[in-house]
Amino acid sequence: MKFSFADLKINLFSLLVCLASTFMFGQQTKLETFKLQDVSLEEGPFRNAMLVDLDYILELNPDKLLAPFLREAGLQPKAESYTNWENSGLDGHIGGHYLTALAQMQASAGSEKADSLLTYSLNELERAQQANANGYIGGVPGSKELWSQISKGKIDAASFSLNGKWVPLYNIHKTYAGLRDAYQIAGKSKAKDMLISFSDWMLQVTSGLSEEQIQELLVSEHGGLNEVFADVAKITGEEKYLELAYKFSHQKLLKPLASNNDILNGMHANTQIPKVIGFETIAGLDDNEDYHTAATYFWDNVVNKRSVAIGGNSVREHFHPTTDFSEMISSEQGPETCNTYNMLRLSEKLFLTNPDEKYIDYYEEALYNHILSSQHPEKGGFVYFTPMRPGHYRVYSQPETSFWCCVGSGIENHGKYNQFIYTHSENELYVNLFIPSTLKWEKQNVEILQQTDFPKEETTNLSIKTKEPKNFILHLRYPSWVKKGQFKIYINEESFAVNQEPGSYVSINRTWENGDKVRVELPMQITAEKLPDGSDYAALKYGPIILGTKTGKEDKKGVFADDSRGGHIADGTQIPISQMPVFLSENLEDLVEKVKKNPGEHLSFSVADGIYPEKFKEQEFIPFYNIHESRYAIYLPLETKESYQKKQKDLKEMEIVERELEANTIDRVVPGEHQPESDHFIQSKNSNTGVHQNRHWRDASGWFSYELEDNAQNASKLQITYYGKDANREFSIYINDEVLVEENFNGEEGDQFFSKEYKLPNNLEYNEEEKITIRFEAKSGSRTAGIYDIRLLKELQ
Repeated sequence: MKFSFADLKINLFSLLVCLASTFMFGQQTKLETFKLQDVSLEEGPFRNAMLVDLDYILELNPDKLLAPFLREAGLQPKAESYTNWENSGLDGHIGGHYLTALAQMQASAGSEKADSLLTYSLNELERAQQANANGYIGGVPGSKELWSQISKGKIDAASFSLNGKWVPLYNIHKTYAGLRDAYQIAGKSKAKDMLISFSDWMLQVTSGLSEEQIQELLVSEHGGLNEVFADVAKITGEEKYLELAYKFSHQKLLKPLASNNDILNGMHANTQIPKVIGFETIAGLDDNEDYHTAATYFWDNVVNKRSVAIGGNSVREHFHPTTDFSEMISSEQGPETCNTYNMLRLSEKLFLTNPDEKYIDYYEEALYNHILSSQHPEKGGFVYFTPMRPGHYRVYSQPETSFWCCVGSGIENHGKYNQFIYTHSENELYVNLFIPSTLKWEKQNVEILQQTDFPKEETTNLSIKTKEPKNFILHLRYPSWVKKGQFKIYINEESFAVNQEPGSYVSINRTWENGDKVRVELPMQITAEKLPDGSDYAALKYGPIILGTKTGKEDKKGVFADDSRGGHIADGTQIPISQMPVFLSENLEDLVEKVKKNPGEHLSFSVADGIYPEKFKEQEFIPFYNIHESRYAIYLPLETKESYQKKQKDLKEMEIVERELEANTIDRVVPGEHQPESDHFIQSKNSNTGVHQNRHWRDASGWFSYELEDNAQNASKLQITYYGKDANREFSIYINDEVLVEENFNGEEGDQFFSKEYKLPNNLEYNEEEKITIRFEAKSGSRTAGIYDIRLLKELQ
């Protein structure tokens, strides 16, 4: 029998894959999660959230989700595509999430219907793959031409487009991930074969490209393609897929992070997080310390410097300066749920490599306060932005209208609450989260029931069921939010000595017998924390649970979303922050002393002596995940009576100007920011984006354009914001292909931002969708000015 060098390489790589799961960064045994089938959620908010999510998923029509894939394969779809993002350029992206969600519900909820829909969806996608005859499966509009261009080296990549298409690499990543999960979670072997063929297609498409050209591709948002290709390498044991994973790792992000260099300000947050998940996946497979260092540095930076109390990050989808969280408070577009979905995935991978309690501390905070709160607990529907602006509200998706990215991650979020309650090695069990559940540890032939009403109660109880005595190490999490000396463990009612510090695990090495019981006491207390920049806004916590307060139900415009492009944004009236309550305290410690727990079964707190003005003394603070269909506040200013009076005067003066501008703004674009540009159908040629003084901009040596909406057709002028030092910038502004104004900037305004207003023509024409097109075009040999803000205004009222 012949044995080639190539065979030897494959076998060696397969051996390395095996060894990598055993030896990694000094840890002898890497931890694993249990299969979703092995952990059943018991009665409680997480099981309820799973079942509400299942109902939402089952309301979706698979033929509508699969239509883009069949269309692009030249087959007749069985139904028309859904609207919203699913028929405006990101066609098919939800289909990949749908595969993952169905696999999870088959495993977590035991849903036969989900299993049947998964089988049906895979069969339909297989038809598309066979019709394509090259391994491709995708719903990207104009797929054949796009990928033909790419394979020939014709690449025009921008942050949120590739060859004029809306993030096609990001789009197909969802399908890759869905196929992987259909195989790994639900055991569908057909999905494995389809995944490998799809990966081979990518190998073929990029076979003629240099590494530099592939890096150019990665300028465009591409999800976690490097992670998926590393997973395919692990599944197959073939090195070519690991090489592909390395090629699809964005060096422009990797290298600074590996050197502990913070370059994140202004970056689109959820473009970066999946890349980093890929870095850590590759590190775990190939023992690559640079990739692991990049992942751990990124996690520490985002969690400790860029995340608010609920565990979320970003404003208008972008990382803002670590030293200035003012926009976090002022914007209606606060932390994006997709970001936290991916930060939890990164936390999982890092913990499995290094079981440091800090990863679970963050995981728990984000799980309860952001993810659990991001789904309506009765009606279903997922939240895109969770504003930290006091007095604002959230918007919920609907099955027939809403197909945002956070709907895709949303249908996944609530089907895997059982994934990280427990982790294990061969002879060790980690209890990470205090969620009622039943674990079936098949390798040990042990069943463990966790009973708790946490966080309403401050204990959890574990019951061991085994046919014969079993020796294993039980690691019980000692959360950082339990004070030193207060964490108690009782085994069969006998006290077990706890010598560890908060933020660790207590290890119990013992031969366990059937009927053994472990009781853990988890005393919780009120704490308060400021925003990460140290500014005087405070949020209250009870243990790991963030408390919020309802501030009213008025004008919740679009609280259940329609299918408009911006339907995910809560664009109802912004209540002036000067009309919100403040915490009246000298410091956080003083504030905590004033918080009292209210009597009764439900978690409820009051701050009668620590809130101002007087009319807010009866304000109730409850777990944020229990606040829905209401305006709310999490962060409130921390003031004394003296500072309150002065700040109120300054704040009111500023808000008068802001309210006047907002009231007369018909439509707005923030150039250089992902979603605002996508929502306004950005088109461009030879255009660049960047960040200056923490503000995004776009310019061009060619041109760029947006579509602005004016349903009432009463626009009278444009307001454009520029930077005063832009020099040698000669360009034209067009409205509907007619020159509105010629500009020539030479830096006369100096080091400041300034706005100019331009009167619109009286005979302004609108298209059928009541939109006008604004285009910025550079003169030959010049560039446009950097454009920082665009507002379509009506006359002042």
